[in-house]
Amino acid sequence: MNAPAGVLYGVGLGPGDPELVTVKAARLIGAADVVAYHSARHGRSIARSIAAPYLRGDQIEEQLVYPVTTETTDHPGGYEAAIEEFYEQAAARLMAHLTQGRDVVLLAEGDPLFYSSYMHMHKRISGRFRAEVVPGITSVSAASAALAMPLVEGDDALTVLPGTLGREELARRLSGTGAAAIMKISRSYAGVREALKESGRLPQAYYVERASGGAKQLIEPAGDVDPAAVPYMSIIIVPGAEAAGQATPALARGDRASPAGLATGPPRGRVDVVGLGPAGRDWLTPEAMAVLAAADDIVGYASYVDRVARNPRQQRHGSDNTEEPQRAEFALDLALRGRRVAVVSSGDPGVFAMASVVLEAAADQDRFADVPVHVVPGITAAQAVASLAGAPLGHDYVVLSLSDRLKPWDVIARRLQAAAVGDFAIAIYNPASRSRRQQLADALDLLLAHRDPETPVVVGRAVGTADQVVTVTTLGALDPEQVDMRCLLIVGSSQTRVLRTAGRPDRVITPRRYPG
Repeated sequence: MNAPAGVLYGVGLGPGDPELVTVKAARLIGAADVVAYHSARHGRSIARSIAAPYLRGDQIEEQLVYPVTTETTDHPGGYEAAIEEFYEQAAARLMAHLTQGRDVVLLAEGDPLFYSSYMHMHKRISGRFRAEVVPGITSVSAASAALAMPLVEGDDALTVLPGTLGREELARRLSGTGAAAIMKISRSYAGVREALKESGRLPQAYYVERASGGAKQLIEPAGDVDPAAVPYMSIIIVPGAEAAGQATPALARGDRASPAGLATGPPRGRVDVVGLGPAGRDWLTPEAMAVLAAADDIVGYASYVDRVARNPRQQRHGSDNTEEPQRAEFALDLALRGRRVAVVSSGDPGVFAMASVVLEAAADQDRFADVPVHVVPGITAAQAVASLAGAPLGHDYVVLSLSDRLKPWDVIARRLQAAAVGDFAIAIYNPASRSRRQQLADALDLLLAHRDPETPVVVGRAVGTADQVVTVTTLGALDPEQVDMRCLLIVGSSQTRVLRTAGRPDRVITPRRYPG
């Protein structure tokens, strides 16, 4: 009579400390007929070293030695074929024991179903023999515990990423998540660090080496780590915004004191006034994307806040377009509480937008004296419209707003007349709205007193959106009724002209040379 088949146990050993092996895992290791574990060709096995206190000493050991790790191979099928052949042969070795009724414990660092070699055996064996998985403490939990810092809390979301994804993809995913744990970083650390930097997450990221390893454990800010000295047993942790709160990570090598110069008090907040460009992600600068990704709070006019990609770890604070001083003070108050705040503006924040408002509020109130305020430039609406029309701002030009909400019309009229007399090209913001219809008509009369009616005019509407329309007309033919708040006008100088080429769109240019 044949003996009943044995059972395959995938046993998680935890992050490295033998005392973090579960009671069930220790019992199964001690009772097994066969103990199997993977290793590289050097023969050392981290898994076996963790399990050593629980081995009986008389058990069969199956050491599954990888033929290659990352080096090249002379296998005719290349690296993938060599590894596939190894897995098939390793599974056959374990199934030979199971067929004879021997229970096999296959050791796995961390958890058997979490980036573990055990999975390759499980897929090949579990359909033919009984297989049970014993979970283990993952390196993510161990690293969080080593930092003595919560990883996620409340509505924080956690994303686990392999460092082998590549810099661009890793940066993209880090930009769209809350808390993150990055595995498999040893040979990819230079790219991982660049991805953290590009996504704006580097200041919040911590490197943990040999978590739970006692004196061998190392914790450092991710930006301080030498990429050439990163071992296999290492991980990057980026805590979520809610979980981080005002917690300060434990930064130490073994039982050494924390490095000097690291902040031990509440986190210092800051305000970044960010230009979103005229519309859409394609108009954002890399710096703006990184700052937005790193922010805890997004503050701004509601329609501009809606243009920022949603991130569940961030708080969003949209308000009416007329509440600029209140918005600035609100952002600065958030920063006083240790928050990193992005105040968003369309176009460039320094052009008819929030930069001056925030800087003024920060300077006028002593309580904001220590809040850092940074301005992150953006592509202006004038630049965007000009680029789509050609180069109508190729020489000296004036930027002017027709809105009389914050300055009287007589100031606007005086400045517009001076620009016309000076023969500047003129970029006109806020040319009209539902309640402001007369100002544009009056502005055209002022301009026509000093400009030829055939002066080219570019009308850019909703540039960068699906509703984008760019029209080239003349000063005399411009219909004010076709202009609204979503438009920007560029009125040419005496030297501006339209280049017409058969089969191609008209291009408007203002030459860099001026007569005389």
